[in-house]
Amino acid sequence: MMKKTLALSPNALLGVLLIAVIVTAGLVGFFWTPWDPARINILSRLQAPGAEHWFGTDEYGRDVLSRILLGASASLMISVITVCFSLSAGIVLGLISGYLRGVTDRIIMMVTDTLLAFPGILLALGLLSILGNNRYGIILALGLAYTPSVVRIVRGTVMGLREADFVAASRVMGHSELAILRRHVLPNCIAPLTVLATSMLGWVLISESALSFLGLGVPPPEPTWGNMLSASRTYLSQAPWLALLPGACISIALLGVNLLGDALRDYLDPRMQ
Repeated sequence: MMKKTLALSPNALLGVLLIAVIVTAGLVGFFWTPWDPARINILSRLQAPGAEHWFGTDEYGRDVLSRILLGASASLMISVITVCFSLSAGIVLGLISGYLRGVTDRIIMMVTDTLLAFPGILLALGLLSILGNNRYGIILALGLAYTPSVVRIVRGTVMGLREADFVAASRVMGHSELAILRRHVLPNCIAPLTVLATSMLGWVLISESALSFLGLGVPPPEPTWGNMLSASRTYLSQAPWLALLPGACISIALLGVNLLGDALRDYLDPRMQ
């Protein structure tokens, strides 16, 4: 059976479309919002969606649409930077561990296995209690929590390639170990890392929202989807849109990431053919 073209995959198309909607909202929110997201107007509090405020207002009279757009910018920026941090640290440690082996491998894997013994969100909670609940603390805490997954995948791939014929031939030709890693080993890690990166983006997004919901995310008044959900709990009966709208945004983002991740797995993994 011929390999399915990624561009024709319904999952890939729908995933890209949903992600594009969320990314567009984040970019728009970064540069412009219909109203000032921090502007308080008690006279307009808890207004239902209408012509003036398309998504209604919250308990302080702030425009919900403006806060969702700005929240998209904050949540996406934290998620993307966290994934990039985890990939960078995990690739370096995985390459060193899998290629050098010996004592270095044992030390790195001992630390990695220790971190993997804790669920990512639980480890992030512990780190945030030390680092403090701010944007950079969240990035560092979640980045450290998800780095071990990258380390194990890269290490496994490198150990399978270390004794391959083309690597041995490159070594005989006089290429340095660093050049071998860069030219021959690292490119073979791209396919599994691409699939992992899309999955991690969804994990980090839901973890950041969960931390914000628990009051350990970006502190108010700066909006994120998680702290908007947290603030809406008191007003569920009066203003259900305060919970439904940010919740829908989180669901759309996760659905898009998961659909794209599934399509990439089917496309890149030969066992799925």
